[in-house]
Amino acid sequence: MLAGLFQTEAQRKEEYIRLVKEEKYREANEVWHKLQHGTYIGDFVYGANDGIITTFAVVAGAAGAFLPAGVVIILGLANLVADAFSMGASNFLSLRSQRDFVKMQRGREEWEIENYPEVEKQETREIVRHWGFSKDMVEPAVSAISSDKQRWASFLMREELDLRENENASPTSHGLATFAAFVVAGVIPLLPYFFAGEPQQQFLISGTLAAIAFFVVGAARTLVNEGNILKAGLEMLIVGGIAAAVAYGIGFAIKTMFGVAL
Repeated sequence: MLAGLFQTEAQRKEEYIRLVKEEKYREANEVWHKLQHGTYIGDFVYGANDGIITTFAVVAGAAGAFLPAGVVIILGLANLVADAFSMGASNFLSLRSQRDFVKMQRGREEWEIENYPEVEKQETREIVRHWGFSKDMVEPAVSAISSDKQRWASFLMREELDLRENENASPTSHGLATFAAFVVAGVIPLLPYFFAGEPQQQFLISGTLAAIAFFVVGAARTLVNEGNILKAGLEMLIVGGIAAAVAYGIGFAIKTMFGVAL
């Protein structure tokens, strides 16, 4: 399964051709479009992406200000839970709002079909003509499409309004997936601070763990968007490193300028 997640374009094409030759058309389509990877991959990847960056930025800022481990843990955990909840809730509300909007638009389409079918048939004719159907094929196509009101409404939702209906998508599940990914990835830079040690050593270990996590999470983006694993991992590592350097610099500057002491 994991090998399939990180297939190259050439390997995916080879697998697609093999399945087509075996007349396994549904499986071929799933392989080609990466549909078998699951509904929540994007939530996990982007939740982890934000979690690791924001938490290590807090750790780096605290380290730059020479704050003790206890303060780093408090700031890190507070930021981790609050941001994870914010991201999860935002994803939940966004998806629920989108689902409610699509549902509302379908209700309007069904009302139009019920009360003004000729208007909707004319819209259907225009769509079919735009597809390049010949004149003698337009009316039979419109008649076939409009013969089932539910199918007709679904057709107009896609072709007229460019809206996709997905009743199986659960806003709650997507929100929880984002929250969980944020927490799991975000806690990584904090782990060294739960154990006794010199502050410099704790920060060094935290930075090493964060660098590994940056690369892995960055590489995991290719599960959602096709790309080079090494390039995606390095991009994330560079972005995370810059964010951490800025946070460390700000923490150090504030400590120096205002003489904050704990």
